[in-house]
Amino acid sequence: MQKSILITGCSSGIGLDCAKTLHAMGWLVFASCRKQKDCDRIVQMGIHAPRLDYADSQSITETLAYITNRTDGTLDAVFNNGAFAVPGAVEDLPTDALRSIYETNVFGYHEVMRQVLPIMRTQGHGRILNCSSVLGLVVMRWRGAYTSSKFALEGLTDTLRIEMRDTNIKIILIEPGPIGTKIRENSIPHFEKWVDWKNSPRKAQYETGLLKRLYSPKDGPDAFELPASAVTAKVIRALERVNPKPRYYVTKPTYVMGVLRRILPTQALDWVISRM
Repeated sequence: MQKSILITGCSSGIGLDCAKTLHAMGWLVFASCRKQKDCDRIVQMGIHAPRLDYADSQSITETLAYITNRTDGTLDAVFNNGAFAVPGAVEDLPTDALRSIYETNVFGYHEVMRQVLPIMRTQGHGRILNCSSVLGLVVMRWRGAYTSSKFALEGLTDTLRIEMRDTNIKIILIEPGPIGTKIRENSIPHFEKWVDWKNSPRKAQYETGLLKRLYSPKDGPDAFELPASAVTAKVIRALERVNPKPRYYVTKPTYVMGVLRRILPTQALDWVISRM
């Protein structure tokens, strides 16, 4: 039987590449997007594209109803991928900025998982893949909102994996590092909405650091950056292996940081990261 998968955040980047690749492999793909115009574009590719906004519980419920109506009530896999960033120093982030990013990057993932688990329990199997980040393993300056949301996701996912050991439902983390996506570009409106950098005690640091990174055109890939297809390759492994790993690292920085956080004392790891 044709296997089915829900992939979120498919307007571009990782989600879109994964949806197109799995569709070509014969999967029944439901490639959700937050905006209807992006869904319409994907439908033109011959792929189901229900609208799903992590911050809108009703859209999650409606998407899963749309899927199960077309699969006789089943769903083999979910790849929770959609997320956004709010760059800025922690001391300059309003608490409402954290609420907004957690609504999508944490609570939305949790809502999807809670709604798909009854489906997977009934059918007796399933796989839930959550897209974390190297920033779910270690921190970096200016990324406190995003990093904390990924640390929270790691904790939820690890706990759920242990709790589901008595079932045939596999819970897996995908851990990308630098990938060629639009996440930096897409973070600019959130930065402009929430961060009053001009009145920050770190104004000079913003001008010489974060602002250049956000607004200067990229003159090429970042160091160690890989295309979205590198993530798709790990997603396919996680879906196809009989006994998938709990985590799949993508890019050299993820492997390096995964090792360093295990072997270095906190002060030493802080020293390394502060020089990046």
